Amino acid sequence: MRVAGRSAAAVLDQLCAMVEPGVSTWDIDEAGGEIMSEMGIKSACKGYRSGHRIFPSYTCLSVNEEVVHGIGTKERILKEGDVLSVDVCIREGGFVGDNCRTVPVGDVSPEVGRLLRVTEESLYVGLVNALHKNRVGDISHAVQQYVEAEGFAIITNFVGHGVGRTLHEDPQIPNFGRAGTGVQLRKGLAICIEPMVNTKSAGIRMAKDGWTALAEDNLPSAHFEHTLLVDEGTPEIITLPPGYDNATKFLLSKIEQFSLDIDLNH
Repeated sequence: MRVAGRSAAAVLDQLCAMVEPGVSTWDIDEAGGEIMSEMGIKSACKGYRSGHRIFPSYTCLSVNEEVVHGIGTKERILKEGDVLSVDVCIREGGFVGDNCRTVPVGDVSPEVGRLLRVTEESLYVGLVNALHKNRVGDISHAVQQYVEAEGFAIITNFVGHGVGRTLHEDPQIPNFGRAGTGVQLRKGLAICIEPMVNTKSAGIRMAKDGWTALAEDNLPSAHFEHTLLVDEGTPEIITLPPGYDNATKFLLSKIEQFSLDIDLNH
């Protein structure tokens, strides 16, 4: 799981570096496929089945009001002020690594920038509750409370999940709920926490492609995700960006970056 997580993070980092005005989502997705091939790993997205539908792309690339599961196309050209959620899921050595980041395309409005910041902050606020013998609801409640206090809307149609030899495993990890409820977490459990946040309304609608979920009010959405291992102390993030070799140091750097009121000693 650690090996697959690092590979997923490396691919994500390279694709996010490509995001700029004038680039198509098709170009980014094709680059993702090439990078995975060079690394000797496979996409866990491409060929994913849901009923009779088969996902066609190496990655999920969701622009602006597209919440999740966007499909890269030659026609979708990124422009100044857009935001792009880059979701990378890979298979390596029989295990899955899964992570996502929403990045601005050039300069974005202050409110959109705040949406991205709050969504990412909520990921770490939830993540520090992924402790041995805690409940799923402890994560869910922390994320929801943080996001809604900032005036944004938590999406309830999609949730985080367990992960391992397959992409989606039990337990589900909602971004909403009551503390002290749900499945009890155990040391060593691998889960993905992934807040998906809309600007105003939590409502979504599905695109004609049957995959892409869109914000019902057509306002921007944001999505951040890490794969982690539950522990008795600080959870171990295993989708560490390149340059980080210690999960706790990475988490501390995020707490400092966002001035989050989190004490890892308690």
